Amino acid sequence: MRTNFKLPNVTFRTRVRDEEVGGPNPFRWQDMTTADYFAGKRVILFALPGAFTPTCSTFQLPGFDDGFEDFKAQGIDAIYCLSVNDAFTMNKWAESQGVKNITMIPDGSGEFTRRMGMLVSKKNLGFGDRSWRYAAIVNDGVVEAWFEEPGLMDDCPEDPYGVSSPENLMTHLSQAQAA
Repeated sequence: MRTNFKLPNVTFRTRVRDEEVGGPNPFRWQDMTTADYFAGKRVILFALPGAFTPTCSTFQLPGFDDGFEDFKAQGIDAIYCLSVNDAFTMNKWAESQGVKNITMIPDGSGEFTRRMGMLVSKKNLGFGDRSWRYAAIVNDGVVEAWFEEPGLMDDCPEDPYGVSSPENLMTHLSQAQAA
């Protein structure tokens, strides 16, 4: 659907560990751009409705994290998890999940998600605006393959999951490499 689509250029407000800050919370703000994350790399980007939510925490995030070496063998340089959550939430979620191989991208204001056309209302769940669940293989900032869950809509009564799963992306990569 969105192949050959260039990712929107936005600035993400991140928090990075910096021991020079000192104290019990040694983190500082660091602005990262779309180019900082995607330029010159072939990556998987997966986006989901929210940190700490059941499907995201049970299947999607751990599946991509556990499968990193297999994805790397398929020519993937990095895997990014994006959600319309702030940097504090994304960092704590990664810590609580024991994430080792995934870079968390906080889209706290939803700007990237909105410009991707994937910002939906989740007010029916008390979330406000969030990302629709999708994944993409991105090569140097351009979408190579797109995996969007069906039923994109505001206040969707369901949380579809499968199309954007790590297993589905691995199948795609394996078949593309075999071709």
